[in-house]
Amino acid sequence: DDGARRVGEFGIGCNRGITRPMRNVLFDEKMAGTVHLALGAGFPQLGGRNESALHWDVIKDLRGGGELHLDGEVVQRDGAWLQ
Repeated sequence: DDGARRVGEFGIGCNRGITRPMRNVLFDEKMAGTVHLALGAGFPQLGGRNESALHWDVIKDLRGGGELHLDGEVVQRDGAWLQ
Protein backbone atom coordinates (compact mmCIF):
# COMPACT_ATOMS: atom_id res chain seq x y z
CA ASP A 1 0.00 0.00 0.00
CA ASP A 2 2.09 2.92 -1.29
CA GLY A 3 -0.28 5.50 0.19
CA ALA A 4 0.41 4.21 3.71
CA ARG A 5 3.86 5.84 3.54
CA ARG A 6 2.47 9.32 3.01
CA VAL A 7 1.08 11.89 5.41
CA GLY A 8 -2.67 12.09 4.92
CA GLU A 9 -3.45 14.72 7.55
CA PHE A 10 -1.70 17.26 9.78
CA GLY A 11 -3.35 19.36 12.44
CA ILE A 12 -2.76 21.63 15.42
CA GLY A 13 -5.05 21.14 18.41
CA CYS A 14 -6.69 24.37 19.58
CA ASN A 15 -9.62 23.27 21.77
CA ARG A 16 -8.88 24.54 25.30
CA GLY A 17 -11.97 22.76 26.60
CA ILE A 18 -10.18 19.42 26.22
CA THR A 19 -7.50 19.39 28.92
CA ARG A 20 -6.52 15.72 29.04
CA PRO A 21 -6.61 12.74 26.69
CA MET A 22 -10.11 11.27 26.40
CA ARG A 23 -9.02 7.97 24.79
CA ASN A 24 -10.96 8.99 21.69
CA VAL A 25 -8.73 10.20 18.88
CA LEU A 26 -11.45 12.46 17.46
CA PHE A 27 -11.26 14.51 20.68
CA ASP A 28 -7.60 13.95 21.56
CA GLU A 29 -6.30 15.33 18.25
CA LYS A 30 -8.12 18.61 18.92
CA MET A 31 -6.75 19.11 22.46
CA ALA A 32 -5.01 22.50 22.81
CA GLY A 33 -1.23 22.22 22.97
CA THR A 34 -0.99 19.19 20.69
CA VAL A 35 -0.11 18.48 17.09
CA HIS A 36 -1.12 15.42 15.14
CA LEU A 37 -0.52 13.75 11.84
CA ALA A 38 -2.04 10.76 10.17
CA LEU A 39 -0.17 8.36 7.95
CA GLY A 40 -2.17 6.99 5.05
CA ALA A 41 -5.47 8.13 3.63
CA GLY A 42 -6.45 11.77 3.57
CA PHE A 43 -10.04 13.00 3.60
CA PRO A 44 -11.21 13.66 0.01
CA GLN A 45 -14.06 15.87 1.26
CA LEU A 46 -11.37 18.17 2.72
CA GLY A 47 -9.11 18.09 -0.35
CA GLY A 48 -7.00 15.06 0.60
CA ARG A 49 -5.82 13.07 -2.42
CA ASN A 50 -3.75 10.31 -0.83
CA GLU A 51 -5.44 6.92 -1.08
CA SER A 52 -4.65 4.10 1.33
CA ALA A 53 -6.35 1.40 3.36
CA LEU A 54 -4.58 2.93 6.38
CA HIS A 55 -5.35 6.09 8.36
CA TRP A 56 -3.19 6.02 11.48
CA ASP A 57 -3.38 9.07 13.77
CA VAL A 58 -0.34 10.01 15.87
CA ILE A 59 -0.73 12.74 18.51
CA LYS A 60 2.10 14.63 20.25
CA ASP A 61 1.47 16.67 23.39
CA LEU A 62 3.72 19.75 23.32
CA ARG A 63 2.65 21.10 26.71
CA GLY A 64 5.60 19.51 28.53
CA GLY A 65 8.43 21.26 26.71
CA GLY A 66 7.69 21.12 22.99
CA GLU A 67 7.99 23.90 20.44
CA LEU A 68 6.20 24.58 17.17
CA HIS A 69 8.16 26.46 14.51
CA LEU A 70 6.82 28.27 11.45
CA ASP A 71 9.20 29.70 8.86
CA GLY A 72 12.08 29.42 11.34
CA GLU A 73 10.27 31.26 14.13
CA VAL A 74 8.99 29.70 17.36
CA VAL A 75 5.21 30.30 17.38
CA GLN A 76 4.23 27.94 20.20
CA ARG A 77 6.15 26.87 23.31
CA ASP A 78 4.94 24.35 25.91
CA GLY A 79 1.62 24.20 24.04
CA ALA A 80 0.95 27.95 24.35
CA TRP A 81 0.87 30.39 21.42
CA LEU A 82 3.49 33.10 21.81
CA GLN A 83 1.44 35.86 20.20
